[in-house]
Amino acid sequence: MMHGGGMMDGWGMMGPAMWIFMLLLWGFAILGLVCAVRWLATRGKVGKEQGSPASPLDILKARYAKGEIGKEEFERMKKDLE
Repeated sequence: MMHGGGMMDGWGMMGPAMWIFMLLLWGFAILGLVCAVRWLATRGKVGKEQGSPASPLDILKARYAKGEIGKEEFERMKKDLE
């Protein structure tokens, strides 16, 4: 009984291995494109986040704003820094 697919039996030139290879190729191409877009979207933000280090007074103000220290402690530490 013949399949009627001729010489290539309906799979194409290289058989199922070619289909698997093409799926992997397209998968890597899409993955590479996604990685490139993410890299381009975040490359400007990395430098801004690192920036110059905060001054001790800025850190003290941030701690006071978060409620980590009270007003008296803030004033005392601020006086020490100045």
